[in-house]
Amino acid sequence: MRSITDIFIKHPVLALVVNLALVLVGWRAMTSLPVQQFPKLENSSVIITTLYYGASAETIRGFLTTPIERAVSQIGGVDVVESTSRAGSSNVTVRLKLNHDTTTALAEISARLQQVRSELPAEAEQPVVEIQRADRPYATFYLSFNSKERSVPQITDWLAREIQPRLATITGVQRVTVEGGRPLAMRVWIDRNKLSAVNLSPGDLHQALQRNNYLAAVGRTKGKEVEINLLANTDLRTSEEFSRLIVSERNGSIVRLGDVARVELGAEDIDYVAKNNADEGVYLGVWPLVGANEIDVQKLLVAEMERLKPTLPKDVEMTMAYDGTVFMRDALKEISKTLIETMLIVGVAVFLFLGSLRTALVPLIAMPISLIGAAAIMQMCGFSLNLLTILAIVLAVGLVVDDAIVVVENIERHVREGRTRMQAALLGSRELLGPIVAMTITLATVYAPIGFQGGLTGSLFLEFAITLAGAVIVSGVVALTLSPMLSAHLIHAQGKESWLTRQVNRIFDAVRNLYGRLLDGALGIRWVILVVSLLVMLGAVPLYMLSQKELAPVEDQSGISVFFEASPDSTVEATNRESLEMIKTLKSFPETNHTWSLTTNWGGFGGLIASDWRGRERSTPEMFGEVFGKLSQIPGLRVFPRLDPPLPTPGQYDVELVLQSSESVEKLMPIVQQIIGAGFQSGKFLFVDTDLK
Repeated sequence: MRSITDIFIKHPVLALVVNLALVLVGWRAMTSLPVQQFPKLENSSVIITTLYYGASAETIRGFLTTPIERAVSQIGGVDVVESTSRAGSSNVTVRLKLNHDTTTALAEISARLQQVRSELPAEAEQPVVEIQRADRPYATFYLSFNSKERSVPQITDWLAREIQPRLATITGVQRVTVEGGRPLAMRVWIDRNKLSAVNLSPGDLHQALQRNNYLAAVGRTKGKEVEINLLANTDLRTSEEFSRLIVSERNGSIVRLGDVARVELGAEDIDYVAKNNADEGVYLGVWPLVGANEIDVQKLLVAEMERLKPTLPKDVEMTMAYDGTVFMRDALKEISKTLIETMLIVGVAVFLFLGSLRTALVPLIAMPISLIGAAAIMQMCGFSLNLLTILAIVLAVGLVVDDAIVVVENIERHVREGRTRMQAALLGSRELLGPIVAMTITLATVYAPIGFQGGLTGSLFLEFAITLAGAVIVSGVVALTLSPMLSAHLIHAQGKESWLTRQVNRIFDAVRNLYGRLLDGALGIRWVILVVSLLVMLGAVPLYMLSQKELAPVEDQSGISVFFEASPDSTVEATNRESLEMIKTLKSFPETNHTWSLTTNWGGFGGLIASDWRGRERSTPEMFGEVFGKLSQIPGLRVFPRLDPPLPTPGQYDVELVLQSSESVEKLMPIVQQIIGAGFQSGKFLFVDTDLK
């Protein structure tokens, strides 16, 4: 009875073409796959920020935060709505459900905000909507710019004009953001006494500034030879021009802005301080495109930095403050090395147990073809080369050779029985067609469901499961097309066993005889075996219950982040002084390479970047306890250090509780304090905090 495998055995060129096509398509896919640390997660948050300068936290909560929360909480796909109301600003975070379409949610939220805009105070600024991905809450790269001669507003202005546009043109870069910058602005410092003396209010000054901030095209004039566009412009540019601005004219008495206020060119926002190694400066955050090869983006960014250095002003220092691909590159390098080691070990094992290099070539050739071919399936599914997909390929190494080994051993058996290599290949492959198809389908159906779990685990391991199942399917195709054809040409025609094969078989015979004797003895005391087996099974239950459980182990990613809080009524200057003590403490550790911080009046963020782990005696998890102990002793700050999470997960804390009540904030606060106290007393929490201040 003929089989489909006969076609490839009798037409070796066809078998070679099919598998060569697999290699070419797979190789093309492998070289074009994006390289990332983890699979893409569709678990995003929408952040709505609304500014209302001069308003208290209570006013912000009642007139901004509450209407916005009420509007966006009714949208489909919303998981949790969180909000923070501070003096002058409202921040509403809408966490979407896992795998919910971000584009649809963004459109619905924008529409709802337009509907409630009339309910918000007219003086409040337009709400700003921003998407934040769970797998990319921060930029992948941060460049620091410091200068001993230029002010932060001057650095910010220079970066916006010269550096930011150049970095944004790098292939694979989505956007470049300014962090800790202070855009230049004309600041008007009102003298209340002088303003009251002329019977004016700050609103009068605001109206005067608006009247003199007009820009419009009013038409054009046309002559015989030329045509000129006409522009009406009342824009003021210098502090002297603003000082001469007339704000009131009564009974022949003119009041100018400079008479009641001090006008100077300064910063738009002075309540934000960025530091790199305690030196004040500005950061540029570089965000790669979703799906871009972040390692390639890093190489292009470093090359662009080298081209920029000769053009920088002498007083400006540019450094790569944070490179999010360092751990990724090291991890991918280690797992790639593991892949090569695995292939070598499997190759040696196959050679030893098959006993012939020519015979071992069949599964050894099938192995890389199957792995490379799996890359084509990865590209079809929109996957990336990340830690989990490469791990799947590592695990697949031992699976993809099984089919080829079964084929070559069965064909070799027929050769030893006296058939020719062609006859043995035809007969042996016919016998194994059904079993190989069944094996392939069975293995694929075992691994594929891993990726269809619900929640975060399913989203993370989808690419792992499909990649592993895809490699097994490709190996089945190779085993039915290439392996029988190679066996027909590579196996020894005599079917004789080599010296190495005889030695390996002798060892197998000894092991088989020992196992037979042990099995005979076990059958004689079967009740003892059953009791011991039952005790082992029952003992596994408490071992499982008492073992520590976590989604992923904590890893040394060469960074410790710090969230710190100051008194709610603290000024940015006071908080900045206290944060300097925190930076000094972080720099005191010998493992620290450099430190960073972003400070506002209420607190901020900071942290340390450790030196290369190859040259450190302690890992960041080992440093963590000492770091927390020293930081907790800093007066005036409440400090919460945390290690960089091993997996991209949403949220800032490991456990979050939501306390809902119709009572006032004043009545709710004692209950919150009781919960915080109980958390600390339990001894299970390193840090317990509330956003109710």
